[in-house]
Amino acid sequence: ESRWPYLFGAIIVPSLIQVVILPFLPESPRYLLLEKHNTTKAEKAFQTFLGKDDVSHEVEEVLTESRVQRNTKLLSILQLLRTRAVRWQVITVVVTMGCYQLCGLNAV
Repeated sequence: ESRWPYLFGAIIVPSLIQVVILPFLPESPRYLLLEKHNTTKAEKAFQTFLGKDDVSHEVEEVLTESRVQRNTKLLSILQLLRTRAVRWQVITVVVTMGCYQLCGLNAV
């Protein structure tokens, strides 16, 4: 019991390392491109991560994926249950997650 404070204090070392290192790491290219709309910084980040000069294909790929995601229709649970193709998968997942909650497995 006397060593508990040391156990709780051990998290200080990784936290300090992270605080020192994080400002030097590049931001995510997807975040820079899609959220901040900064193409030049996104290209620089892609170049840093991929190690190549021409990253126009990757930038276009991210923009295309973003357009596809925006055009995707979201379904409610009732709409999923009405669709025959995925009905049993949804029911299986819901029953499994319900059993996890009721059996106490998450507490272990």
